[in-house]
Amino acid sequence: MITITTVNVNGLRAASGKGFDAWLAATGADVVCLQEVRADHEQVPAQLRAPEGWARPLFAPASAKGRAGVGLYTRVEPTRSQVGFGSTEFDESGRYIEIDLPPAEGLPGITVASLYLPSGETGTARQEEKERFMAEFLAYLVAARKRLEAEGRELVVCGDWNIAHREADLRNWKTNQKNAGFLPEERAWLSRVFDEAGYVDIVRTLHPDELGPYSWWSYRGRAFDNDAGWRIDYQIATPGLAALAKSAVVERPVDHPSRWSDHAPVTVTFGA
Repeated sequence: MITITTVNVNGLRAASGKGFDAWLAATGADVVCLQEVRADHEQVPAQLRAPEGWARPLFAPASAKGRAGVGLYTRVEPTRSQVGFGSTEFDESGRYIEIDLPPAEGLPGITVASLYLPSGETGTARQEEKERFMAEFLAYLVAARKRLEAEGRELVVCGDWNIAHREADLRNWKTNQKNAGFLPEERAWLSRVFDEAGYVDIVRTLHPDELGPYSWWSYRGRAFDNDAGWRIDYQIATPGLAALAKSAVVERPVDHPSRWSDHAPVTVTFGA
C-alpha cells in the first residue's frame, strides 16, 4: 500500500504557525505534495527542512520571491527528481516538481508530481499565462504517459489544478460560469486531459455521484461554514495506477479555527 496526500498550504511559513507541523507529524501518508509554499529552502521553517521519518524534502521555489512554489515529502528515498516539465517560460516559476519512487511489493514504480497550475483571472494577462501553461502542460502529460508506459512506470499528478471540472465540483456553479476556474474553455481542457491524454480523476472515479468533495473554501464570508467550496485539488493518474486506488478522502477540518490553509488535504491510498 502507498498513501499520497496533496495540499495547497497557502504559504508554508504561515501554515506552520497554524497547525501544519502537527498535521505532518500525525499523517499516515507516505508522500505529501505541497503547493503555494511561497518560500526558498532557507526560508522554510527549520523543523520542516528535515522532519523525523521523512527523506530530505524537495522544494522548487519560484524565481519571483513570495509566489507559488511546490514541494514534496516522501518517506522513501526517490531514485530521481525533476523540477519543471521542460518549459522555457515556466520551469523557474515554482509550479511543477516530480520524483520517481521504486517499485514496492505489489506496486509498480510510481512517478509522483506536485503541480500548482496558475489560477488566472478572466480578461487579464494572468489568464493568458494560464492558457499558455495549460497548452504546454497537456503536451507534457501526453509525452510523459508514453515514456513511462515504455518504462513500466505509473504517474500521478497531485496538486492545485485551479479548475473545477464539473458542476458537481463547486457549490455555486451557476454564478461562476464567467470566472476563472470554471470557464468553459478551462473545463474543456481538463476533459482533454482525461479523454485524449487518458488520465483518470481518482476522487471523482471513487465518488462518482457526490457533490464535491470540496477541497478549497474562500476565507471570505462564511464559505467554509456553509460548505460553499470548490474541488480544484486533484490526484490525476495514469490508468494502471488509478485502478489500484482503494480510497480517496478530503481531510476537511472540523471547524473554521482548525484550518491552517484555505485548502484541505486530499489523500488517496493505493494498493494491489
